[in-house]
Amino acid sequence: MLETMIAPQKVNGAKDAISRYVRLKQELDQDIFNNRWFVEDSLNVSLEDFCYNYVDLFSGAGGLSLGFTHANFEKIVSSEIDPDASATNKRHWPNAIHLEGPIENFSDGDIIKATKGQTIHVVCGGPPCNGFSVAGMRNPQDPRNLLFKQFVRVVNLIKPWFVLMENVPGILTMSGGQVKDTILQSFEKIDYPNMSVRILEAADYGVPQLRTRAIFVGNRFNFLNPYPKEIYSRANYRPIEGAIRDLIDVPRTSSINHEWTDHSKEFERRISKVLPGGSLYPSFRDAFKRQYLGVPSMTIKENHGGTHIHPILNRVISVREMARLQTFPDDFYFEGGMKRGMWQVGNAVPVLMAEHMARALRPSLDRIREKKTRKER
Repeated sequence: MLETMIAPQKVNGAKDAISRYVRLKQELDQDIFNNRWFVEDSLNVSLEDFCYNYVDLFSGAGGLSLGFTHANFEKIVSSEIDPDASATNKRHWPNAIHLEGPIENFSDGDIIKATKGQTIHVVCGGPPCNGFSVAGMRNPQDPRNLLFKQFVRVVNLIKPWFVLMENVPGILTMSGGQVKDTILQSFEKIDYPNMSVRILEAADYGVPQLRTRAIFVGNRFNFLNPYPKEIYSRANYRPIEGAIRDLIDVPRTSSINHEWTDHSKEFERRISKVLPGGSLYPSFRDAFKRQYLGVPSMTIKENHGGTHIHPILNRVISVREMARLQTFPDDFYFEGGMKRGMWQVGNAVPVLMAEHMARALRPSLDRIREKKTRKER
């Protein structure tokens, strides 16, 4: 079975996923009004010198948080409305202050008090993107689209050195680009005038999954904004089997979130006929779609238990397999049971991608710290 599993397959669908935002990425990178950024070699960044503080808003289960933690940042505060994702946060960052509930319910005083007067070097996060996603309705009036204003409110209160906000690429073309412009203008009004935005592909940073994200970065010191240098290319992307092959014969166990949706024998028979790249339900865009071998996973989503079909087995992939494709370590446990675990993993930022973004910030943070130290002497 393993020999079959690692055999390459046709990857037309995967190539389409890679190229979907290539033109938009090129246009952004060549835009003379979006030129306040540079590329940092995150592999050559030292992590030993200083532990910087960060706040993670709309943190979900903590993909961004874990990436920043791996890059020697300390979480001071996080916020999340979902109780199961909040429980996951509290489990893995017991020393951080976690604000559970709608962020708009926390006053300015609540937020400032949570930081305990500490300097916050980075505020990161991903405001809910349901209204922006190409998989959704792209409704400009969706109230969740305005939650970035709460992100801006917190940034204005805390005044971090750097800001990093991630979202789906669809946010960049929403309402003919007006949503993007509104975000940039909102940060400019609170003294982050050099905000930049680029499209990054998770697979470029060793994530065995095709997951394209829009990354906004800004600072209040008139520095250029660092983005991590691409490490991998299409020729050597990490394939899906390298991440999940050792779980193929592991039985279902909740101890490591290795659980998947129960299927009847008839449902398994129907799944067995689904070819790589095909879906059990042609009218569904992402649910019950069989993964390819030999290439990174398609973008994983929770889809109410209808996650992608395993590339070999006649079942959907498990929570732990999803987590592997998001580069969460096996000791990172998701609270709330199988379906809630799928939701948390499917909405997370890939940990390894987050780590490289955090690493890229460190040299600039070092320069700001050195500059401040000289002034204080």
